[in-house]
Amino acid sequence: MKPRGAASVYLDHNATAPLRPEARTAMLAGLEALGNPSSVHAFGRRARARLEEARERIAARLGVAPDRVTFVSGGTEANNLALAQADGPVLVSAIEHPSVLEAAPGAVRLPVGPDGRVDPERCERLALENGCRLVSVMLANNETGIVQPVAEIAARLRRHGIRLHVDAAQVPGRLAVSPAGLGGDFLALSAHKFGGPPGIGALVTAPEVEPRPLLRGGGQERRARAGTENLPAAMSFAAALEAIEPAEPARLAALRDRLEEAVAARGDVVILGREVPRLANTSCIAMPGVPAELQVMRLDLEGVAVGAGSACSSGKMAESHVLAAMGLPREIAACAIRVSLGWTTTEAEVEAFLAAWERLREAFRERRGLANRAPATT
Repeated sequence: MKPRGAASVYLDHNATAPLRPEARTAMLAGLEALGNPSSVHAFGRRARARLEEARERIAARLGVAPDRVTFVSGGTEANNLALAQADGPVLVSAIEHPSVLEAAPGAVRLPVGPDGRVDPERCERLALENGCRLVSVMLANNETGIVQPVAEIAARLRRHGIRLHVDAAQVPGRLAVSPAGLGGDFLALSAHKFGGPPGIGALVTAPEVEPRPLLRGGGQERRARAGTENLPAAMSFAAALEAIEPAEPARLAALRDRLEEAVAARGDVVILGREVPRLANTSCIAMPGVPAELQVMRLDLEGVAVGAGSACSSGKMAESHVLAAMGLPREIAACAIRVSLGWTTTEAEVEAFLAAWERLREAFRERRGLANRAPATT
């Protein structure tokens, strides 16, 4: 077992990804750039030009017009801003990120099936029955990686003039899909999930949508989000998005499949979502009888970092609402960890995880065996 503080294998990219070199270079250039983008003098105009260039580069990668990209502080603010546009009841899927669920506390809940997926027909029916004017369904779940049929949901809702918000924070670099082709009215992104800096994201809106601001006190971002724009982070965001290689999802899927094949060969684990579309980088693995918290801690001591549940809970590990919504029994849901790969992940790191995971499995297997033995009699 490695001592605490030893060099670690980082397999928690769904929580946050390491900063890409291109993003670091762009951020340093932005930090050295003098000027407020709202100032009218030459320094301000140069800062404004850099900001708009970053916006244009992001828009080009997403396949949207630049004026559809509103810079915000991250995925949480993007989700909150989208939900603030509701003019009436809201329908949200039961597996949404806390930044959606807590931003719409009175929302109608949309169940998912045992496979973790929303039924588009049921989504349409519930929205109509409850008079909902806004629906929120994430593109891919942060815990399981399970991908939702968002394009079909959007097409059904569009017939009734119902808007769709899509949390796509986990998608760039992990799913070969064009956000512009999904058909949603609001799309939330967070730069640090794919190798950009923390503290910046974007809300991408449909052409006919002009968001009402949550933050007031200035005319920035087409009056959709007051506050001095974070120029260094915006430049870094653009560079990180451009640095994603088209082949990245296929590379990650190959590593994920190698990992899951080795784990599944042991026969006493549950891998969630293997039968449905998933992100290329995400494995949700349950080891019944071994609480997720213990697994995370033991793997950490072995020098391997993985996650369990959402990372947005101030370091606390609570029972997963996502796995509960899928109807999983507690003895499985409470024992599931998330292994999420990313742009820095190598074959050697996957092998290191497998070696540490096997030692963990054997240790607890022996412990369970001892606990199940009948006491000796005299």
